[in-house]
Amino acid sequence: MTQVEDTSREMRLDRDSFAQGYFENAVYRHWDPYAIEGFEEDKEKLMEMDDVTEAEFEELRQTLARFGAGEEAVTEDLMPLALVLEDINDQMFISSQIYEEAKHTQFFDRYWREVINPVAEHYGFEVTDPTAQHYFPDGYIQLFDKTEDAMERLLEEDTPHTRTVAYCHYHLTVESVLAQTGYYGIESTFSPRGSDEVGLREFPHLEGLVEGVTKIRSDEGRHVGFGMHKVQEYLASGEVDEQVVQDTLQELMPHVANTVNDFTEAVNAVPLVEYSRDKLTRRLDVITNADAEIPGVDDLVALDTDDATAAD
Repeated sequence: MTQVEDTSREMRLDRDSFAQGYFENAVYRHWDPYAIEGFEEDKEKLMEMDDVTEAEFEELRQTLARFGAGEEAVTEDLMPLALVLEDINDQMFISSQIYEEAKHTQFFDRYWREVINPVAEHYGFEVTDPTAQHYFPDGYIQLFDKTEDAMERLLEEDTPHTRTVAYCHYHLTVESVLAQTGYYGIESTFSPRGSDEVGLREFPHLEGLVEGVTKIRSDEGRHVGFGMHKVQEYLASGEVDEQVVQDTLQELMPHVANTVNDFTEAVNAVPLVEYSRDKLTRRLDVITNADAEIPGVDDLVALDTDDATAAD
């Protein structure tokens, strides 16, 4: 049998490609979830809150449980996309993304074991697992079930349409809107940054938690940018109609709202819901404009809402 020589490229990798640039950024920004410091200090600060109620502490657990489960779910659900991508540069980026989602899962698991459970024991609160079903509202479950279905559909029918829908579920909704809203809530509640409107009571600055979330946000900026770039290309080429993106994101937004609107004790849910809607609008403005450049990684994960970051 005569072997056919591949003459489609001079070198295996395209160093100028969008995906390869993001992969190199992932290598440069590598971090270790077990090297994040400040957990002991976070635990001590929470133990010194003499007036904290179990209901207020429960909302911290609720937030972290949803983050941890979400990171675990997307670690599992991304594999179909990795299998259907043909370009080596895209494959390399997705491989880094799956690895990073696994790291995020490690971080939240570690924080629960080293901070959350010891604090619960200290106050005599019920010690719970981060997988306890009561932490996950119906909208949260439906969002991730639909995301899993969209990803698995790629294995049955790999088309520009199914890929766009998959990117809309995972990269543009779960990571770009839901996760970003969660980061906003954490920084507003447990650090000096963010919005004063989010916290209903004063919590100490949890530097270990915020440091880990900051690292995770840096990773997610690449993930969001990759998905936005792919969807923008499909729309610009005419392979997928803009209405597909609009319909998919609008279908998923009620699930996002349901995931963040049940905080009542320590966190004000209203600005979180408003933030998620604003984030979705900004993403759509960029994706549907063929001439718009995808913002840089740092801009994609910026949490400010002033005019200086309106492009994110």
